[in-house]
Amino acid sequence: MDKSPDAFRTISEVAEDLDLPQHVLRFWETRFNQIKPMKRGGGRRYYRPQDVELIKGIRHMLYDQGYTIKGVQKLLRENGNHFLVAIGNGDMAAVEAISQRRQADAVPLTPGAQPRGADDEMLVGQPKVKPSRRFFGLGKSDEEGPVQPDASKLSRDNRALLQEALFDLLECKRLLDQVR
Repeated sequence: MDKSPDAFRTISEVAEDLDLPQHVLRFWETRFNQIKPMKRGGGRRYYRPQDVELIKGIRHMLYDQGYTIKGVQKLLRENGNHFLVAIGNGDMAAVEAISQRRQADAVPLTPGAQPRGADDEMLVGQPKVKPSRRFFGLGKSDEEGPVQPDASKLSRDNRALLQEALFDLLECKRLLDQVR
């Protein structure tokens, strides 16, 4: 007998449905605080339907789109759980609606009211470039892509991507050292 779509799922059911090992689901719980299965006596996990949908979106971004854990964390922080649930379900209309709503909510401040940082390079009267989004190439800027050999410095986005890659490599090294 199949379960109702609203029924809670065990870790083994979720792992089988999403073709993931159980230890990966446990690891993701430590990296994504949005995944909060209910735990019963003895530590047995029960995933709510919304947890399963979110995990499906995370899986898609990590495995199919090539995002890093930090990249998916940033997507969750910036766009919320509904964004990744829509991605996991393949609902591109909802993804676009969420993206447009987020851009509309980010009303630019007047140049005098904008916070200025040491790295900000803004000319008076010119709009500040919004951070790039890597999901399916939405919102790509011309500066995105490989750094030119004659470039004097890396952009903030490229530095962040390199830092993210370094953290991922260090985590891989740590895991390999544990296995040896």
